[in-house]
Amino acid sequence: MSAMGDSTEKLKGVHISSLDEDDEVEEVVEEEDEEGDDSEEEGDDSEEEGEPVTLGFLEKTKNHWSLSRQVFPSKAGGVPAWLDPVNLPSGRSCVCDICEEPLQFLLQVYAPITEKESTFHRTLFVFMCPSMSCLLRDQHEQWKRGQEKPSRSVKVFRCQLPCSNPFYSSEAPRNDGTDKPSGSGVSLCNWCGTWKGAKVCSGCKRTKYCSHKHQVVHWRSGHKIDCQQLSLLVDSSSVSNALWPEYEMINDDESEYDAEVSDYNIPPNSLVSRNKMDDTMNSLLDIFEVNSDKKCWASFQQRIARAPEQVLRYCRNASAKPLWPMSSGQPSKADIPNCCYCGGPSDFEFQILPQLLFYFGVKNDADSLDWSTIVVYTCKSSCEASMAYKEEFPWVQLYPTSAI
Repeated sequence: MSAMGDSTEKLKGVHISSLDEDDEVEEVVEEEDEEGDDSEEEGDDSEEEGEPVTLGFLEKTKNHWSLSRQVFPSKAGGVPAWLDPVNLPSGRSCVCDICEEPLQFLLQVYAPITEKESTFHRTLFVFMCPSMSCLLRDQHEQWKRGQEKPSRSVKVFRCQLPCSNPFYSSEAPRNDGTDKPSGSGVSLCNWCGTWKGAKVCSGCKRTKYCSHKHQVVHWRSGHKIDCQQLSLLVDSSSVSNALWPEYEMINDDESEYDAEVSDYNIPPNSLVSRNKMDDTMNSLLDIFEVNSDKKCWASFQQRIARAPEQVLRYCRNASAKPLWPMSSGQPSKADIPNCCYCGGPSDFEFQILPQLLFYFGVKNDADSLDWSTIVVYTCKSSCEASMAYKEEFPWVQLYPTSAI
């Protein structure tokens, strides 16, 4: 795997040619024909084959500072490394719209667009409710169009900053643990370590929470005793152990992986085995010719087999398309809303694969969290709305057996 600095440069490299200010902006919302065939037919991964794809892999970090916000990490699990540490999302943005519980941090991707001064630093944050029942409900909600705002259990936020900003030096980070951010940012919830701690414990006047729910859970988990010790400094040991395990995300180009790599080249500690799939997949593709979902799944598995441990696929390019596991449950162009801030189109930027759940230790139970892919669409122009964290649009595709 490449070092963190190399990974960031690779990700920047994808972006350099991804946004051309002279490009014409195409209309995203198209009128459906009588048969409703307005699908982008994104299930055919051959269209994506020509686009450079950056793959994200997870590793346990060797240096804790490498996940600090001042080195602009890509990471999964644990708590977010907020880019703007002061003007965090608040109110309804922080909770699942279905159960109204605080959302849990899933992952973040550092994805600067170097052509624009306003996007010199740019990070996308993904949060979701850990409840599978809420995700099932989310499936109905994401199809809503027009004025009816869907209730979501998965939310994505985009934050961007110019090179000169109040929080970071204009010099490149040294990546040796010596860099320090400017200021400490707002106080975060002492239980989840994620959202702004707007509520203060009435006893010790020190501990802060993002919600009444987390205040109650923390109280029952030991703060009832600690609260009396007013001099106690609350540290990370008091943070909820219900958070997903924390990993550093390392990036590699998909082109570096050969689909025909032999089994003896697989690392002995590989989490997902890679088989020789040429004959098998060709046979499956023939068998599944009349079943679009199964044929799409076979093509998906064939592509993923190049690097089975990938958890993220990134390709911010005007012609890039997701790699869909199934043909059913894909959105049409009309299902992807325009940016709610500038009104411009939203394009595919990255997708999250279910392999992430393995790293998080999610059990394979009937009611456990599961998905086939989470596809994130973002404002094509990465607009400069006044708010620090702008919501983008995630599309979740579940396996057919997970449908209501």
